[in-house]
This record gives sequence, structure tokens and C-alpha cells, in this order.
Amino acid sequence: MLALDGVYPFELGMPRRIFGALPERYAVTTCTVDGLPVRANADFTIAVEHGPEALESADTVVIPPFDLELVAGGVPESVVAAFARIRPGTRIVSICTGAFLLAGMGLLDGRPATTHWCQTELFRKKFPTVRLDQDVLFVDDGDVLTSAGAASGVDVCLHLVRRDHGSKIANDVARKCVVPPMRDGGQAQFIDQPVPDPAMTSTAATRQWALERLHLPLTQSDLAGHARMSLRTFARRFRDEVGVSPGRWLIQQRVSRARELLEASDLSVEQIAGRVGFATGTSLRQHLREALGISPVAYRRTFRTEPETV
Repeated sequence: MLALDGVYPFELGMPRRIFGALPERYAVTTCTVDGLPVRANADFTIAVEHGPEALESADTVVIPPFDLELVAGGVPESVVAAFARIRPGTRIVSICTGAFLLAGMGLLDGRPATTHWCQTELFRKKFPTVRLDQDVLFVDDGDVLTSAGAASGVDVCLHLVRRDHGSKIANDVARKCVVPPMRDGGQAQFIDQPVPDPAMTSTAATRQWALERLHLPLTQSDLAGHARMSLRTFARRFRDEVGVSPGRWLIQQRVSRARELLEASDLSVEQIAGRVGFATGTSLRQHLREALGISPVAYRRTFRTEPETV
């Protein structure tokens, strides 16, 4: 973790909370460009124990957001010098305005990226060669990942745990941290999303009911019936609470469950499709490819957490 002047404390501590839940797999170190305390974007400063030398042995470097005044006139020489210590091939991750630093260093030229939707107009003016997508939670471009504001840092960190160690371990971490186990990177940032009236009946119980019955051919009418609402009212309230339609949410949950089974079981694609509520293996293949750009066989080969039996 590289804490820069004006760092946002919430996002600085977030990766430590996620990766720190797996101390046997990750060692998390926080450093500054000179080993000195940094000013937080709050009414206190933050003292750390490590300077830029910590970057030399890092496998992943995370850049939390910071006050943009730091890079208003270009990237400071001290930050450039610190970045020079990072080994080639090291995975670099930005949260929120951290993308401005990566872009200022030229690391995002010609690459897809995202940042907080409030800053996209300024970002595009400063870095027109970056293929900015303002509508997604995070972008995984291999060795460089960028995420949107605040809680999307949780999403990208869980994504990295999932990429490194599989869905089961990532889900365990999510449960420990009491956060949703998976919001796909392509999910919208929910700009201007209304907060539901607390007097309204929540759809949470129906969502839990549906998660316990994903193997069944559930429809939006089934969900609305369980919630004892009209289909129109249920769809509106569901979108207000979750940010996507009930149908889209069902697909996301089925894909997520299919990913777990692909990683942890020897079930065939057709068997997995049946267990997660897709009518056919073809339907599972289509939805997995739409979500991840990969086939079930390729996904299993890449992310399987146990050796396959012959």
C-alpha cells in the first residue's frame, strides 16, 4: 500500500482488511514515498513504518485515492522515484483517484481504465489516450487494475483474492468482512441511485429465498409473488435496493454459483447448469462468456483450486 499526501483513510485501510483476512497468503505493508507521515484527507496525519524500499519486494502495489492537488502540476519527483523501485511485472492497482497517478505516470496510455464517476470529465481532459469507462466498478487489464470510488475498492480487492485463490476463499473473506462476495467489475457505479424509503418493504428476504433456490427455474413473477408485491412494484423496489433488475440479478447469482462449482467440483457443464438454474449447458456457456469472456472449460482450467482427478 502506497500512501500519498492527502490519502483517504477509508480506502487506505480497506485492502489491509481484505488481504489481511488471509495472513497465511498475503503480507500487507504500508509505505510512503519517503518514510515520513502523510497528511490524510481528514483532520489527522498518518504515520507508517516503511519508506519506498518496501516497493522493491512487492508483488502487488495498491494506490489508494488522494487529494488531486498532489498531481495538479504533474507527478512529483519523489513519487516518480518511488515508482522506479517497483519491479517490472508487479501488479499495480488503483482505487478511485489513484488512477490519476497511474495515468500521470503513463501506465494507462492506450489501456482500459476507470475512476470515480465524479472525476471522469477531468480525467478525460487530462488523459485523452486512456480508454476510460466511467460506468464500471473496476477494470482488470492484467497487470494493471483500476477501480471506481470508495466501496469499489472492496470489489477489486475481492476480485484479486478470487483471481489468486478461487471463489471459495474469496467468499470466505467476504463473509468475514461482512460484504457482498461478488459484484462484477462491469456492474454500474449506480450514479444517482435513489435510496429506498425505509418505510417500504425490503426485497432482502426474497433475495435470500431465491439464493436458496437457484436450482429452480425461478422467474421474476416467482420473486414478486414471494415478496407479495405486484410485478411492477417489485421490479421497481428491487432495482432501487440492488441497482439492477431482478432478472439480471438472478443471472449474476447463477453465474457466481456456477463459478464456485467449476472451481471446486468435477461436475460436467451440463450438471452445473442444472444445479444453478440454467436450462442447458449452452445457456451457462453463453452467460459465463458474457460475464467473463471465457468458456466454462477455460475457466475451470484457469481457476480450479484442486487437482483434477484422472
